[in-house]
Amino acid sequence: MISISFLSHEVRGLLLDDVINSVPRLISEEGKETGEVSIILCTDEELLAINQKHLQHDFFTDIISFDYSSGSYIAGDLYVSYERIRDNAAIFNTAEDEEFRRVVFHGVLHLLGYNDKTDEEKTVMTEKENHYLAKLFHVKH
Repeated sequence: MISISFLSHEVRGLLLDDVINSVPRLISEEGKETGEVSIILCTDEELLAINQKHLQHDFFTDIISFDYSSGSYIAGDLYVSYERIRDNAAIFNTAEDEEFRRVVFHGVLHLLGYNDKTDEEKTVMTEKENHYLAKLFHVKH
């Protein structure tokens, strides 16, 4: 089951149903089953506090994934900063909905076991994001 909740009531305007419907399809395409996946939208400050408390990182980020997967069942919490989505969309000259999908897919890929610590891992992650944006939303990159 996919759920979306809000830490901040300031977040509005994204096509949330698109993401709710696409996440299980992405997980299935990777040969896994969807467990409980929560997408929690928050502000930069809220996500910074989570980053500091749980990861001891003192910087803004667009997403933090907490993985609760077990075996073939993919589960976790994805904390997403709407402010980073908005700012990244402007920087990369893309729609906010597309950037939101990309960031959520990025978090789901982490739940699936993909990493982005090295340049090679980042390349694979970006290729996977682009693949699923094209396949599920017909977005070309």
